[in-house]
Amino acid sequence: MIDTDAKLAALLPSIQSASWLALDTEADSLHAYPEKVCLIQISIAAGDHLIDPLAGIHLDPLLDALNAHELIMHGADYDLRLLEKHHQFIPSAIFDTMLAARLLGERQFGLSSLVENFLGAKLDKGLQKADWARRPLTERMEKYARADTHFLKRLADRLKSELAGKGRLAWHQESCARLIDDCTRPQTADPNLVWRVKGSSRLPRPALAVLRELWRWRETEAVGANRPPFFILSHEKIVEVAVAAAARHPVAPLLPPRMSPRRRAALMDAVKTALRLPPAQFPEMVRPKFHHPTEAERRRFDELERRRNARAHELGVDPTLIASRATLGDLSRDWDRHARGLMNWQRELLA
Repeated sequence: MIDTDAKLAALLPSIQSASWLALDTEADSLHAYPEKVCLIQISIAAGDHLIDPLAGIHLDPLLDALNAHELIMHGADYDLRLLEKHHQFIPSAIFDTMLAARLLGERQFGLSSLVENFLGAKLDKGLQKADWARRPLTERMEKYARADTHFLKRLADRLKSELAGKGRLAWHQESCARLIDDCTRPQTADPNLVWRVKGSSRLPRPALAVLRELWRWRETEAVGANRPPFFILSHEKIVEVAVAAAARHPVAPLLPPRMSPRRRAALMDAVKTALRLPPAQFPEMVRPKFHHPTEAERRRFDELERRRNARAHELGVDPTLIASRATLGDLSRDWDRHARGLMNWQRELLA
């Protein structure tokens, strides 16, 4: 385990001179709030290495070294978001083996499935929900973490060869560049939307006011307890409590019996705060915008869908890789405007 600046400094020359580099991360999103990067796994030709971001080591030299490489990753979207959010790291280029497999038409594109199907090796899948913030890691955890990057170079070589043989390597390169851009673009949470959990869309305004205060209460409790919000109270339960409170029904019977008196009192204070608001300060109900397509738009949609499905069948890939139904709807309304948002290979397949 690389857990000191001295150990990292000794590893850096090998990383800087590596001919290839595979990368993965582990976080504790199921066990802590907010989540953090708990482990960085790196494989190079010289071996597999585990780097401990929780040990207080200075990671900037490592991140600079990583940025000089095309990083081989699998299902990189979550890792990219984590690294940008917590370490302001955006790679210059990646080779995503999951994307490659999907562009080749693989229907089972999880890492364990691909490693078994292409390389004949089996991975331990039993630690996907482990608490990666625990120290020391168990021997099994270390072995599991190393395996996440150990096979990526061999797998990438196989997938890259098949992509090239099918003339899809440029598609993959463009898709990886788009993935980096999508996952590292700055995001600003809309304060009027962030608290609208599943099940809230049809609530009346008084219940929405209670729900908003309950969401704020739950966020405060989650951060204070360093536990994910669903451990404090589930989405379904805060919606249920909001509906009951807005109707002036008792909410105490709805609460978990083991909820502490302090937490229960704080929740009741949040409910009272919401109920004291004047109606003018209740949140507005969000009405979904629905466009009723014209007959011409329906015809264009049907033609685009037929064309997409025919090309997907011909290529042996999932049709949604070429365009989702929502994208087809946008294109049927205004091709010139929305086609600019497609990748070049998607546009060529649909045009």
